[in-house]
Amino acid sequence: MTVSPAVAEAARRRTFAVISHPDAGKSTLTEALALHARVINEAGHIHGKAGRRSTVSDWMDIEKARGISISSAALQFGYGDAVVNLVDTPGHADFSEDTYRVLAAVDSAVMLVDAAKGMEPQTLKLFEVCRHRRIPVLTVINKWDRPGHEALALMDEVYAKTGLKPTPLTWPVGIAGDFRGVLDRRTGKFVQFTRTAGGATLAVQQVMSAEEALAAHGDAWLTAVEESELLSADDADLDLDGYLAHRKTPVLFGSAVLNFGVAQLLDALLELAPAPGAREDEGGKPRPVDGPFSGFVFKIQAGMDSAHRDRLAYIRVCSGVFERGAVVTHAASKKPFATKYAQQVFGQNRETVDLAYPGDVVGLVNASMLRVGDSLYVDEHVAFPPIPSFAPEHFAVARSMDSGRYKQFRRGIEQLEQEGVVQVLRSDLRGDQAPVLAAVGPMQFEVATHRMKGEMGAEITLDRLPYSLARRTTREWVAELDRQSGVEVMLRGDGEWLALFADPWRLGRTQRDFPDAVLEPLVASADTM
Repeated sequence: MTVSPAVAEAARRRTFAVISHPDAGKSTLTEALALHARVINEAGHIHGKAGRRSTVSDWMDIEKARGISISSAALQFGYGDAVVNLVDTPGHADFSEDTYRVLAAVDSAVMLVDAAKGMEPQTLKLFEVCRHRRIPVLTVINKWDRPGHEALALMDEVYAKTGLKPTPLTWPVGIAGDFRGVLDRRTGKFVQFTRTAGGATLAVQQVMSAEEALAAHGDAWLTAVEESELLSADDADLDLDGYLAHRKTPVLFGSAVLNFGVAQLLDALLELAPAPGAREDEGGKPRPVDGPFSGFVFKIQAGMDSAHRDRLAYIRVCSGVFERGAVVTHAASKKPFATKYAQQVFGQNRETVDLAYPGDVVGLVNASMLRVGDSLYVDEHVAFPPIPSFAPEHFAVARSMDSGRYKQFRRGIEQLEQEGVVQVLRSDLRGDQAPVLAAVGPMQFEVATHRMKGEMGAEITLDRLPYSLARRTTREWVAELDRQSGVEVMLRGDGEWLALFADPWRLGRTQRDFPDAVLEPLVASADTM
């Protein structure tokens, strides 16, 4: 039986996101994975020290300065016979929308948990999003080289707070802060790690038999073996079906900054994580992997190349074979779209790509007609589920500091809106010269201001507005709601009318005074997705 190229290539691919609470080590792990795949020679870490290099995935000036990821970044590399599509996600809760867009485009996720901090609020929200979207999660207990909680206590916490049964694949030898290596629970062997200077190169690892490990590490090895046996007695051994059904989460222990346990993670992903499969369209009908080409846009990014000022639309290939130069159909407009300029992405670096397969991430250059959530297809129409916008909680009027640069101001605001950096609201009352920027978190305003000045050459001022709540309404209610004190209605770029309220009391009062008014909640958090 002949297997189509799309099916054969999809089987080789693993497309996953690295997610966590801020500061758990996502970008450092991304760099360590690329290092172990031997696609970079030396890892750079963000420690705020002079002379240190930034990570491959954190390439924006503001990311380097702040030491956190504020934008998702895609990396593709080969590992053995497999092709890995890894998407790093933002490192701050204010950019959670970007993280959720990425989760719409992957087949599995790696969740990092800080060994010292355990299950943090954003970690719990992300676990819930993955459950809702049926994304299997492999958990990594990171920073085991530093003092932290006991390993068994962390397993109990994961289960108690997520409902997922942890099934460790490796178990630490040595307490948190005294990381000697891991017990491979499926082979019974010991993998001993030896650190390198600054963790910049591959950590040396040595595989030992149980007898050799006992002779070398004595009580630390015996403790690890005893705890592993307790896990087996508690039904905490690998269950592949449970993992794929999001009932259980395989667990590994490591230290991304020292490159400890990273090879084990890569091997586990290739073995356990699902390959790209049929993806449901907005009507619930699966689009088979070997169908005609289809894909959707999950991210828009500009400013990656200051010399060319181009704009990149990231698409996830869902079915068929993507061929550079092919004319595809834009589902929203039904218009043809040429794919002459298609690129493969590795952080900020790019190269032309001629073919791509299900699971791959392709960058389309200067695709000005594309928006986040748009679907593309060949031959057979398909539209994938839209990616929702979150309910903003922070609002500010943007004004150009130089009236002579109004064109740059307008283009810059439009670009930020298309990328999803902020939501942009407009009204006849305020006019085009004073759009309102709406954000999930205030750091989005900082990024918008930084990029407007640095990339668009249009420095802006932001005047905060006293609103904190937004509800979806309809055109017929605009005039009535605008007459109410503490309420303002504005039009979002996607055509939605949003009623802004100063506080919950004002919202409640409006609902009592106008019980028939359309005031629908927007998507507010992971819990409502």
